[in-house]
Amino acid sequence: MDFTDLEIFRAVAAEHSVTRAAQRLARVQSNVTTRIQQLEEELRVRLFLRDGKRMTLTAEGHRFLSYAETLLAVAEEARQSLHPETPSGHLRIGSMESTAASRLPVPLARYHALWPEVELRITTGTTRALQEDVLARRLDCALVAQSTAKTPPAGPSTRKLKIQAVLPQDLGLDPGLEGIQVFTEELLLVMPASHPEVRRPDDLNLRTLAGFAQGCAYRQFAENWLASAARGPETPLKVLEMSSYHAILACVMAGSCVAILPKSVLDLQHSPLPLRTYSLFTVDTLLVRRTGYATSAYAEFQRVLQEL
Repeated sequence: MDFTDLEIFRAVAAEHSVTRAAQRLARVQSNVTTRIQQLEEELRVRLFLRDGKRMTLTAEGHRFLSYAETLLAVAEEARQSLHPETPSGHLRIGSMESTAASRLPVPLARYHALWPEVELRITTGTTRALQEDVLARRLDCALVAQSTAKTPPAGPSTRKLKIQAVLPQDLGLDPGLEGIQVFTEELLLVMPASHPEVRRPDDLNLRTLAGFAQGCAYRQFAENWLASAARGPETPLKVLEMSSYHAILACVMAGSCVAILPKSVLDLQHSPLPLRTYSLFTVDTLLVRRTGYATSAYAEFQRVLQEL
């Protein structure tokens, strides 16, 4: 067993296919098949269930994958540590969908211009899933929402905070993670244009919320705010799970639901949308990493964010 075996195993596990894993790794399919078979023989377990061309991890395969992720991540950190003055290798960045769309394009372009030899791998997901992926070493760092919200801004929203270190317990992070504040987002209640003005949860006529899957911090803020109504609703809140902000906005404009999303997402629109909005509160965006994780590639990414 060597690191090449682990990389091939991880690729097949991610792609659920030898063919796609071979394409991803730029290897011939027969080589990938042989290496997986040799790894299973060495470990004396079946790592995959074969259903036609689909490869599904067995229970043993799932356990081994967590070790493979750890070994590969530590190996990458070790390689980078030998050349601390020059960022190299790859940096796996996780991000909330809204942050990837409205905040990351400029810093990622600047980072690539400075360090083109670093391979940046971007993944999007919910705050909960991203924290779990960082802890499991599937990601090196992630941009997630802080677990607590603040009162609405009195004037124009502040788009970026001065980066500073904050204790994990103050950020609501999982044990084993540490983070810094990098942005602050103004969250808006977004309603159909025909909806009457809203100042508190009791004023809302619609009881359907469009949002992402469980684990999305913004969805949790929305559910908590709607549940704070002084009088109990006649109908329970229904959540319509969507996969993108474009779909969420389309549902709101169709008049069937409301949503809570960052103002920065609306600012991306080329022209104002026929919507009614109400500012609810602000939420900090955090750059999180595993406690003790330090590479020059990550340090430069943090620096680029700080200099914006």
